[in-house]
Amino acid sequence: MAALALLLLAATPFGVVKGTVRMSPTMPVCRVGVPCSAPAKDVELRFVRSGVTVRTRTAATGGYSVRLAPGTWTVRIPSARFGGFRPSTPVVVRANANTRRDLWIDTGIR
Repeated sequence: MAALALLLLAATPFGVVKGTVRMSPTMPVCRVGVPCSAPAKDVELRFVRSGVTVRTRTAATGGYSVRLAPGTWTVRIPSARFGGFRPSTPVVVRANANTRRDLWIDTGIR
């Protein structure tokens, strides 16, 4: 039975979702010529669908990549330090395809 489950899992076509996560604003008053956003480094992202959660972390550049089964997934950031994050539109993953989804975190700085 376990061998059958592994065989089915290996045969499941996956898609890849990748993108960058940025935080903004990074200061109370944004100035011309000075970046007012920054990469969201080492942030856990949770992709949730039908009771299944797949986790990944952003790199130092804010980039991420995750392999997911086809379907519609919702992105969540569980960290309390990012209370301003709201899931964007759902991410639709297609089998054997790449999907780009860039995300923004509202830092709440005003």
